[in-house]
Amino acid sequence: MKSNFAAKAFLFCGILFLFFSCKKEENKDEPLAPYTSGVVLTFDDSYVKNWFEADEVLRKYSWKGTFCVSNLNTLPLAEINKLLVLQNEGHEIAGHSLYHSNAKQFVAQHGIKQYLSKEVNPMLALMDFYGLKVTSFAYPYGARSPEIDAYLLRQFQIIRGRGGQIPSKQDCYYNHSRIVFGFDIDNNHTYFSASYLLKLLEYAHKNNKILILCSHKTVNEATANYQTEIKLLEFICDYMKKHHMKFYTLSELYDLK
Repeated sequence: MKSNFAAKAFLFCGILFLFFSCKKEENKDEPLAPYTSGVVLTFDDSYVKNWFEADEVLRKYSWKGTFCVSNLNTLPLAEINKLLVLQNEGHEIAGHSLYHSNAKQFVAQHGIKQYLSKEVNPMLALMDFYGLKVTSFAYPYGARSPEIDAYLLRQFQIIRGRGGQIPSKQDCYYNHSRIVFGFDIDNNHTYFSASYLLKLLEYAHKNNKILILCSHKTVNEATANYQTEIKLLEFICDYMKKHHMKFYTLSELYDLK
């Protein structure tokens, strides 16, 4: 009787050993995550002075931003120099058209060739003249179409629209496409709240995703629409630091596999 019990116990231990050995081998063969979870912080329009002041506060987090500049032809040289400083620090300068026209409306009225000759090509020429290296583009108002995408993808590596989805259908995570969408964190956005932003960050962290966010004017205290308070950006940076997440620029998404 004792001999029979000992034999069964030995067999059971053997089965357990094989089971856990196989599990260990399975885990060993599991593919590693293709990239670290993180955030792309993008800022639209021409609030260079505000961005520069925000950078002075956020620099302690070793952060990165993508500044999507429009109306470059109206900026004073002092602000052009600030953009060059941001670029030299590792931030990205991206295109946002020359005159901030609604691309979809413009193309419907004047055609794609006129849009390129009026809004895109002179912007790129001016960026190049000042030494700003531009490989990404963000649509003003998020207004786009497949036709415009097709032309712009010949000139830019990554194109960003603005997500308009309700929270349950949010499309603000990088999905290996050259056309990406961002969630707007300005104070007046329909679906924005600090609690919802936290959920987006948590989802990115837990599921190894890259969250893409949009902003406009960075301020200490929001007093008008299209403003993002610097303390909110600090909250994002602090969350990322605590959870070992990575800052990406728009152009860096192009190199991800």
